[in-house]
Amino acid sequence: MAPDDRRRMIVRAVLPLVVEHGRGVTTAQIARAAGIGEGTIFRVFTDKDELFDACVEAALDPAEALEMIGEIPAALPLEKRLAEAAEAMNAHLQRMGAVMAATMKGRPRASAEEARNRKSVTGDSRRESLEAMQRAVRELFVPDAARLRLPVDKAASLFLALLFTQSRPMPGSPTTDEVIDVFLHGSVLA
Repeated sequence: MAPDDRRRMIVRAVLPLVVEHGRGVTTAQIARAAGIGEGTIFRVFTDKDELFDACVEAALDPAEALEMIGEIPAALPLEKRLAEAAEAMNAHLQRMGAVMAATMKGRPRASAEEARNRKSVTGDSRRESLEAMQRAVRELFVPDAARLRLPVDKAASLFLALLFTQSRPMPGSPTTDEVIDVFLHGSVLA
């Protein structure tokens, strides 16, 4: 197996363990889940911190959600397209939040330089991720562009912003269907 493929395979196998056990996941658990020997982990990753960083990077990657959004039929009504996109995005955001929380809890305090480097890497990944999400969601609005009061890009950005507020719901937060309804029809009676 090519090194990059082995790396991805290990990360995919360990993500659920990281969410469940956080930084306390053992190399034995990782090896069992990935179907490899413990020594293989350290031929692929320098240490567990590097593995956890790879898990965070994988969690930030919206590829799975973007693929699901890309498969939404343009023939569906806009409300249905947005509901399917919201489901894919919410799953991605929940997975991302769970991995981030699990890997950061109990992490030794980084030096200022390490923190800057980590922030730079995750900041770049986060920006690229957001841009990819915006492009994918934008395409959902294109078939209805003539009906929109806003440019397609602005509608996509606003819709994503509303979805992101659901990643940390407050008591009484609206459901996804309510968010979509207010987004499409407003909250003031005509």
